[in-house]
Amino acid sequence: MRRRLVQATVLFVVVFAAAQLVRPERTNPATDPTRTIRAHVAETSQLPAVLDRACGECHSNSTTWPSYAHIAPVSWVLARAVAEGRRAVNYSEWGGYSPDQQRTLMAASCDAASTGRMPGGAWTLLHPEARLSSQDVETICAEARRVDTNRAEQR
Repeated sequence: MRRRLVQATVLFVVVFAAAQLVRPERTNPATDPTRTIRAHVAETSQLPAVLDRACGECHSNSTTWPSYAHIAPVSWVLARAVAEGRRAVNYSEWGGYSPDQQRTLMAASCDAASTGRMPGGAWTLLHPEARLSSQDVETICAEARRVDTNRAEQR
């Protein structure tokens, strides 16, 4: 029995060490400040501050990769979450979205914040500062309503 435990431990250590060789991409693409959401909302808006604090780690080009993001398999999970988050909406690339896409993305952001789907539960366990208050949710949803109203007026 003891021998099997030693073998299992050695196997685990070898597999864990080998896993460290698989390094996911953890980059932050360059950001043009004129394309960020900050450049596309009123200067007095609290939206950029809310998004930077609660959403920016996964939905911008400004991810701060924590020390545990360098240890497999956590590194794989985080790199994938950031890639998926940026694909869903990237607030650093806001100016690259069409007005219709911006309206849709802000509505989806409001919905995800209102229902508690975002930010994700596991993330807020490790990063309590990312939790959204009711005022934060209202800030996001107010921008969604503003974008929707502006689009309706343009028609």
